[in-house]
Amino acid sequence: MSVKTGLASLALLLSCTFAAAAANTAEAKLTEEERQQLLTMLSESAERYLGLVAGVSDEQWNFKPAPDRWSVGECAEHIMRSNEALFGSAKTALAKAADPDWYEKTKGKSELLMRVMPNRNPGGAGGASAPQEIRPTGEFSRAEIIERFQALYEQVRAFVRDTEAPLKEHLEEHPFPIFNPLNAYDWTIYVPLHTIRHSKQMIEVMESDHYPQD
Repeated sequence: MSVKTGLASLALLLSCTFAAAAANTAEAKLTEEERQQLLTMLSESAERYLGLVAGVSDEQWNFKPAPDRWSVGECAEHIMRSNEALFGSAKTALAKAADPDWYEKTKGKSELLMRVMPNRNPGGAGGASAPQEIRPTGEFSRAEIIERFQALYEQVRAFVRDTEAPLKEHLEEHPFPIFNPLNAYDWTIYVPLHTIRHSKQMIEVMESDHYPQD
């Protein structure tokens, strides 16, 4: 299966499996179904990301389809920076006191993330601009970006595998009103969803006119 086909299949999997789990959202702790689904999402999205950046030449890594579009390398850096921030928000949420109104405040947010995040429009049309702090800067080498991506994913996998905390009771604000607030579970599923979204952006670059060929 190609990376592109795999991403499309994974997006379809998300819409089906999490719809089936929606009835469990009143449970503050991760259900075993949610835990396994999230671990699958993490494994599959990491595989897709690493498959895209593997074997890319320096010319391909740095190619930009237009002056205002990101290169494969810039997309890869943005994914790494964002995922660190997203998991940081999950940990910030957990450090706060449980919110007794968590269910009403976050009801349907995980399903909303599942619908919105993997479905990036071509060229990013209609999407929000990334905050400055998670925009690519070019300060990291390719090896550093991949190393930090993998290290963060290992942290998230271990957290999801072992946690027994009531993740959904703990909230943290999101800068976009449509998502605000999210609970620690939402912030955690955001990591693989964000990776899928911008892996699609890397594919757009690779399929653009004048992308360097081997």
